[in-house]
Amino acid sequence: MQDKLIVIEIDEAGNSTIDLAGFQGQGCGDVAKDFRGDDAVTQSSKKREFYAQVATTKQTQRKV
Repeated sequence: MQDKLIVIEIDEAGNSTIDLAGFQGQGCGDVAKDFRGDDAVTQSSKKREFYAQVATTKQTQRKV
């Protein structure tokens, strides 16, 4: 399992940025939303990991 890292930076003017590492897919967006609260988003960009598919196991059964 990959470690997850959350980096929040706040500048002198009170503007903040959040960088999430180790998340895949919509999990990243959910975490960012939790941290954002009621603040407005002025810019958003998604990393390559957002588009990575989470490995899943699919099993099928057939009656014989």
